[in-house]
Amino acid sequence: MDQPSRVSRLWASKTKALIAVGSGTLVMGLALPVLGALNGRWTASPSTLNPNLMALRDTLGIEAFPKVVSSERLCLPTSLPRSPGASALEASVPAIFQPGGLGDMADHLNPDQVRQLGVVAWPDIHPQATQARVPILMYHDVLSEPEVFFDLVPEQFEDHLKTLKENGFTAISLDQLMQHLRTGAPLPEKPVVLSFDDGYAGHYEHVFPLLQKYQMPGVFFVFPGKVDGDIVGRSTLTWDQVKEMAADPLITIASHSVTHPPDLREFNDADLTYEMTESKRRLEAMIGQPVHYFSYPAGHYDERVAQAAADAGYLAAFTMRQSNEQFAGASESLLAIERFGQSNLPTLLRRAWGGESDEVPPITISRPSPQRETQLVAQEDNHFNFQTPVERERYEVGQNTLTLISGGRPVTIHANSRYQVPEILTGTNAIGAVDGGFFSLKYLDSNVMIGPVLSQSSRKFIPGNASENPLLNGRPLVLISPDQVRFTPFEANQHNTLAGVYRELPGVTDAFVAAAWLVKDGEAQSAESFGTLFDFDAERHRAFWGIHRDGYPVIGVSHTMVDSVQLGQLLHEAGLRDAVMLDSGASTSLAFEGESLVGYTPRPVPHVVALIPPEANDGSPCPLVVNGSNPSRVARN
Repeated sequence: MDQPSRVSRLWASKTKALIAVGSGTLVMGLALPVLGALNGRWTASPSTLNPNLMALRDTLGIEAFPKVVSSERLCLPTSLPRSPGASALEASVPAIFQPGGLGDMADHLNPDQVRQLGVVAWPDIHPQATQARVPILMYHDVLSEPEVFFDLVPEQFEDHLKTLKENGFTAISLDQLMQHLRTGAPLPEKPVVLSFDDGYAGHYEHVFPLLQKYQMPGVFFVFPGKVDGDIVGRSTLTWDQVKEMAADPLITIASHSVTHPPDLREFNDADLTYEMTESKRRLEAMIGQPVHYFSYPAGHYDERVAQAAADAGYLAAFTMRQSNEQFAGASESLLAIERFGQSNLPTLLRRAWGGESDEVPPITISRPSPQRETQLVAQEDNHFNFQTPVERERYEVGQNTLTLISGGRPVTIHANSRYQVPEILTGTNAIGAVDGGFFSLKYLDSNVMIGPVLSQSSRKFIPGNASENPLLNGRPLVLISPDQVRFTPFEANQHNTLAGVYRELPGVTDAFVAAAWLVKDGEAQSAESFGTLFDFDAERHRAFWGIHRDGYPVIGVSHTMVDSVQLGQLLHEAGLRDAVMLDSGASTSLAFEGESLVGYTPRPVPHVVALIPPEANDGSPCPLVVNGSNPSRVARN
């Protein structure tokens, strides 16, 4: 059967159905939660997935930070060549965030490199990608005279783009989103995807020029039956317009089936395959580019329809709901990526990325609460000095003895297993370190931390266990940036994402959850402040770190057995304005210049707070150096 006759037959069978382009009415389908149960059942995956979508793990800025203009692009050297004639600004931006970046990277990858990236099995979504709330906005027609409720006039659409810009959002391409969903790699701050369904003339006349004006990427889901004129309805793009748009690096052309049927689930296998494969073939032939993405008409899909999308070679497929719309990371899989209707934009401005949790009532984000405002003012009065020499001293008060190491720049190291602290310092430019946060004791070689962790040694944010995190609420969340340290109460629903800790301290390079405050805002803490913390009143060896009232960092341990209240009083007398307790008891460890400073063999640990002396600090926002002689280099898990 030739192509026109098949199109005609399929369209004739649906003449009584209501579809968006023919009637001016949008029929939204409910995204069915069927893909979660399909583990291992996909019989085909796109052969082009690896080389086209994966970036080298050491590519500048890919691993740790959510904002292109922050520490992320300074922490890692790039191993990829720069484009000839690239400006200094262009050269400083990670290749993944530049137009055509993924395609260029494919030339520098081989299958072995791709396999080393630690991506999850296709079409699963990487666990870290579930932490950032990335919205995909779905638009339909933009025209001078609206015909239905979901139409926009050009001025309204431009207002949307202005609003996104003014609220700090960054429009990203589908390639960038796929990189994030496949590897957990971070995105620019407040990312959003702009998608446009059906291929209306207004997409070329109004949307395309505005995307160019504001330099925002967009994806257009087009169905060839409309452009060919086989499907009669509202205005349509021409093939010349589709080609012109596809030639712009900002634009991605994607498939929306051949005829835009109301429900692909009703098709037999042969017709379903045709809708998937012929649309892809026709679009690729006309624009001269590969078509990687598919959008289910009206959002309807099931296991068989999703399998057909996989068999056709699509990297991802997109759906939509009538209600309870979800962020991209909350999708069932890459074959059922969720989207929001454009009318949700006002709500998304405060919910997306590191904004309000879906589980808590709305809050006013323009002004902090009076308590938080007081904390912020107090924090502004504090000063920090990370340029003082690193010195070791023994501090004795009565029967109690402490060793303090002070000065330099504080950093953390998250090892790939458990080691003695001197081993963790081997091959680094840190001169001293104390054992750090609490960790899981389930396995002897585990480096799993209690609560979220971000370390300069890995440049990777690892969320804490969702079921354990609420038990940590109120404990000190330690945040370190190039020029300051902040200790703030941990809140599980705000701080278990990279975006959440970044909101708390922009430029954050290290983060973890400590046990309790020993000294807070210049005051030693009372017994009541420790609440139900286990053994806070027991006399034990204890580890700690904090900031001296003169602004330099201090790490240390107690050599005599002390309880938490006693230790806080000692540190207050020693001049610390803020100090938190670290993992103590059997884990209490301190090392300086390669030697342990405790008179016993402590329990090996996977995490330390370390100090880099000024002479070993090259001025980078991430000055930690870990060379190949270090046995505890972080595993890329």
